[in-house]
Amino acid sequence: MALGDFMIFNQALFSKMLLMILLPFIFVVIIIPYIRNIAVRIGAVDKARPNTRHIHKKTTPKLGGLAIFLGFLLGYMFFGTHSSIMNAILIGSFLIIITGVIDDITELGPFTKFIGQLAAALVIVFYGKLLISDVTAFGLYINFSIFSYPLTIFFILGCINCINFIDGVDGLSGGISSIYFLTVGIIATIQGKTGLDFVLAFVMLGSTLGFLVYNFNPASIFAGDSGAMFMGFIISVIALLGFKNVTMTSLIIPLLILAIPILDTLFAIIRRALKGESFAKGDRLHIHHQLLNRNFSQRTTVLIILTIDALFAAASIIYVLKDATLGYIIYGILLVIVITFIMKTNVVFDHDQIRKKFKKRLK
Repeated sequence: MALGDFMIFNQALFSKMLLMILLPFIFVVIIIPYIRNIAVRIGAVDKARPNTRHIHKKTTPKLGGLAIFLGFLLGYMFFGTHSSIMNAILIGSFLIIITGVIDDITELGPFTKFIGQLAAALVIVFYGKLLISDVTAFGLYINFSIFSYPLTIFFILGCINCINFIDGVDGLSGGISSIYFLTVGIIATIQGKTGLDFVLAFVMLGSTLGFLVYNFNPASIFAGDSGAMFMGFIISVIALLGFKNVTMTSLIIPLLILAIPILDTLFAIIRRALKGESFAKGDRLHIHHQLLNRNFSQRTTVLIILTIDALFAAASIIYVLKDATLGYIIYGILLVIVITFIMKTNVVFDHDQIRKKFKKRLK
């Protein structure tokens, strides 16, 4: 390709990327005030509940996820292509949104929400045929065979609930999701991939940024379960699209970009298992709660977490640019920092309770 043709190609690609971001962004910014009013009228609101895991002090409308979803649909109409995989993504998205919207209005039980999430995952696996079927790592080829089905379903459910778990502070779930979509979009561009994952990443980036206009502290609307579950669902789908001809790199990079929500979810499961509590039970011991307990404001707490997440994302881009050693070094340093913070707080172990029990035994 001649230099002039290459420059024209890049200009055309950049223009397309910009449109994929701006169109959903503007649309979501315009429709959210209407959705916010609808949410108030139908009772899809999150009431202030002192002394619970909820930290907001006023009743706030939910259904922000519906706006993100509509922005996604608009982006698909303009930039998407028809395929069985896209059909599966649309069907799965509808199932997630319907489950989430009903939950935002009536507060479904954990099992009912799980059924909705599972149904969406099954559509992706059996109709869309997106599977983590094999992986090449360290010179070894691993074929998961029949186990690829439960492994993929577990991966989708894990992504959905990772974002849902961390959706506890204004701007956090939308911010982390935006960083993910931007990073995947940049990596796809660097690698010359302009397929479905490229389109989904930039369309979702525009939609989530539009939502953040109203959701960053002080938020006037929440994502609700409809938004958190939908963002997590699309994150899992984009990752699975990258798992075709899988190498360990394409497997690990999406997980590292989501290091904070993954670690937070993992330690929440461990914490609740140690206490004999249900995994679905909410509490105020997540990473963002620990920062708030150290007298950081909501906005500062979110900016700290997003900065660390952005550094993980930057390390992923550096890794893809062939400087793998530097990428590994940054990954390692960040993981040590995050895990050290987690172990020194109550994210896993309730140190205050342990000290109280120890003092009682001494007496």
